[in-house]
Formats: sequence, C-alpha cells, structure tokens
Amino acid sequence: MHLILTGATGLVGSSVLDAMLKNAAVSKISILSRNPVRMAEDAKDPRVHVIAHKDFESYKPELLDQLKDADGCVWALGTSQTNVTKEEYVKITKDYTLAAANAFSTIKPSNHPFRFIHVSGEGATQTPGRFSPIFARVKGNTETLLGELSEQKPNFRVDSVRPAFVDPATHDSIKPYIPSSGVTGVVSRAGLALLAPGVRYLMKSMHSPTQHLGSFLTEMAMGRYEGRLQGPGVFKLGGGYVVENFGMRRILGL
Repeated sequence: MHLILTGATGLVGSSVLDAMLKNAAVSKISILSRNPVRMAEDAKDPRVHVIAHKDFESYKPELLDQLKDADGCVWALGTSQTNVTKEEYVKITKDYTLAAANAFSTIKPSNHPFRFIHVSGEGATQTPGRFSPIFARVKGNTETLLGELSEQKPNFRVDSVRPAFVDPATHDSIKPYIPSSGVTGVVSRAGLALLAPGVRYLMKSMHSPTQHLGSFLTEMAMGRYEGRLQGPGVFKLGGGYVVENFGMRRILGL
C-alpha cells in the first residue's frame, strides 16, 4: 500500500513516519516536505521517497504523476497558532489542507476510495462561541469543508482525527527527531515537564501517546478501521468522520 505523508519533521508526523516504517503492509511512503527529513535519511528504507515540495497550495501534474498509485494520505502538516500570524495560521491550517485534498481527490485507487486522514486537534468545533480561540474555529471550519468535499466525491474519503496532549515520553525511536529548537521545541519541553504527569494519570481521555497515535493515523489511511468509526467520541461530518481523542482511545482500547 502506497501512502503519502506531510509534516514528517514535526512531532505527530514523526510518529506517523515511524509507524509507516514499521508496518510491513506499507509498500511505499511518499513524503512531501520543504526540508530534508532526517528520520527518512537515517532509515535508509527503499520504500521511502522524499519529494521536495515548496508550495503547498500548488500540485503540478508532474507531482501528481509521482503519486498516482497512492492509496491514502496522512496530512500532519501544521503549526501552532502561537508561532505565526492569524493570516499565516489560516493559510497553513486551512488553505494548504484544502489545496492538497482537492488535488489528491483526482487520485483514484482501483478497489477502494482514496483516504485522506486530516490531523486536526482536540477543541476544534463546528459551533464556535464568542470566546472560541482561533485554532478551534479554523480547524473546525477546515473539518467541515473537508467533509463537504468528501461528500461531493464518492471515491475520496476524508476523516479528521483530533489528538489532544501529544506525548512522546515513551516513544524512544522518534525522540532524536522531535523539533528541539525554536518556539515549538520550547513549548513542547515545557508542556511535557509541567502537564504530562497530570494528563497521563488524571486526564487520560486527553492523552495522545505518540506510539498509538502514529499507528492509528497510519491504519486509518489504510482503511483498517472501516466499520469501527462509530460510538462515543466519533461523529459523522459530510462524507467522512471526525474522531475525537476519546474516540481514538476507545477504539484502541486504551
């Protein structure tokens, strides 16, 4: 099975790449990235193809030709709203995602829909209130628009997954690749030190351990959870589903 991955140099993307590398059923991994992907380089796995891609609002025919036999995508590209301006956040979170989804909707696997797995975030909402933060509004709106696109294209399936407190504490294989400089790295380290113990033991429904998250996103893109996307923590949106963190944990038996 050929899968596409974006955001491979980030925390969630690193966990997904690790899961893809460990999954023998994944026959090819196409990574779209502006920068080199050190985990991919170190893996020296012939299944991995890093495609230099600078403009995430544009997908030229020659790029789509390299992806024409892909079965699905994990869209883990993103940033914190604290790292960029509001306009940049909207572009990265919504515009890039919708541009890719529209482009990939032209890829038609032979025996199943193309599966686009959108990494959203806990707190995203379709019904924002007066005090809802930017990320909740933008991510919720992006989920809605992706659901509508999926509804319009029967051979293109979009599901959104909402991780909460993403925790790599016991995921040794990705630790060398977690961003450690700049605002993102500082916030990650501080958050882990201060919040992690309480989340792990007192707020388990908000805990997203990266070993499980990466595998879940990978297997979602492979269609392994068809028929199980129902019940508490999961709801239908357009032509696909939204899986909240609690729903993911419930499905995984955590």
